[in-house]
Amino acid sequence: MYGLNAPVRATARTALASNDSPTEREPLALDGFFDDLERRTFNFFWETANPDNGLIPDRFPANPEGPNSSIASVGFGLTACAIGVERGYISREAARERALTTLRFFSSLTHGHGFFYHFIDLKSGARFRRCELSTVDTTWLLAGALFCQSYFDADEPAEVELRKLADDIYGRVDWNWAQHRAPAVTMGWTPERGFERDDWLGYDEAMMLYVLALASPTHPVGPDAWRAWTSTYDKHWGTLYGQTHLSFPPLFGHQYSHVWIDFRGIRDEWMRHRDLDYFENSRRATYVQRSYAIDNPMHWRAYGANVWGLTACDGPGAERGRALGRRERFYSYRARGVGVHQVIDDGTIAPTAALASLPFAPEIVIPAAREMHQRFGPSIYSTYGFFDSFNPTLGEGAGWVDQAYIGIDQGPILAMLENYRSDFVWRVMRGNRYIQRGLKRAGFEGGWLDKAGESNKGET
Repeated sequence: MYGLNAPVRATARTALASNDSPTEREPLALDGFFDDLERRTFNFFWETANPDNGLIPDRFPANPEGPNSSIASVGFGLTACAIGVERGYISREAARERALTTLRFFSSLTHGHGFFYHFIDLKSGARFRRCELSTVDTTWLLAGALFCQSYFDADEPAEVELRKLADDIYGRVDWNWAQHRAPAVTMGWTPERGFERDDWLGYDEAMMLYVLALASPTHPVGPDAWRAWTSTYDKHWGTLYGQTHLSFPPLFGHQYSHVWIDFRGIRDEWMRHRDLDYFENSRRATYVQRSYAIDNPMHWRAYGANVWGLTACDGPGAERGRALGRRERFYSYRARGVGVHQVIDDGTIAPTAALASLPFAPEIVIPAAREMHQRFGPSIYSTYGFFDSFNPTLGEGAGWVDQAYIGIDQGPILAMLENYRSDFVWRVMRGNRYIQRGLKRAGFEGGWLDKAGESNKGET
């Protein structure tokens, strides 16, 4: 049986034990392949962006429905600028100019209550089709803007302007308006339907959303918003393949907020009661996915110890499956994953799922990245690194391959590669006053946060 509630079980073949603290182990070396991957992935953001406004395409080659940008991809693109400087790919001046161009453009947009539409025209920034004002995708844009604010810290006019623009864009966001069913924050709003029916209630990728909403200098939500967010955690808590953790099936939910926030050693009230932190939780979720691929209950071709990774990605779609005589259901774009209560799996592997977990579990991610590259070669690896996804069951070799790149899948690959190498994005954001304030208002304590500056002392 395929799909929801597909068979999953704990097994003696569960991968390497994950009991050792990752902070206590020596980092594993990355070879020239990873240098090449990081440079190619950076080039996606640098070369495909519209240089006139900094907008990053949702996907490349262009969406068949028209050239559009994902505002979340722009947030990853802003982060990529500074990574490019640190790696020596581009100059600080070039990166600063691209970031300034981007922030000036968004400063001129007025979509609604400070939030931006999920997809926008790559040239004009106008709403693309009938998409929503997206609270979480606005969050990823803001994360990139605030990262640039902390990175470009020189006392010279362009960088002063950049920091002010980031403050202004962030300050315009009316998080209280988005609390349609307070204290939770809505997923979005459209002129045609009004507020979305669902709110952001844990556990998934939206931790960063609440951190920024709590830290807002103009429209902050109260600490009860974080309590509402964590109030549904218990139903996601369980043990799968020997890993007891807070479960969310697709791996992007365990990765996105971690791109910018170093969750190692800091814990909110819920995690303190479990003697766990969110970093270790993501590590366990990563191990679950590898163990599931080894177990391979759906009997997909190529799944194994070094070929795994389920997350939101493109897929072959039902027509492709029927054309090859397969009776199983194949999805197009869909969030695939393995969770305590749900499995969505059609044999489609997304390299970003494993690669963006590099800091959590390098000992299983590094060999997975190498094997996928060596085994399937140029079928899945090209100009900007790994293509978004492939399905080996549907044909020879790599099988069906999505020969496209998606910005929100490229971004975590690049950022988490750099976080593993140097802690770079985490290190910069640990100094951001808004990140510090939001985490403290959410009740986080410990580690680097306790040692952070006293600028937010006394705020509630």
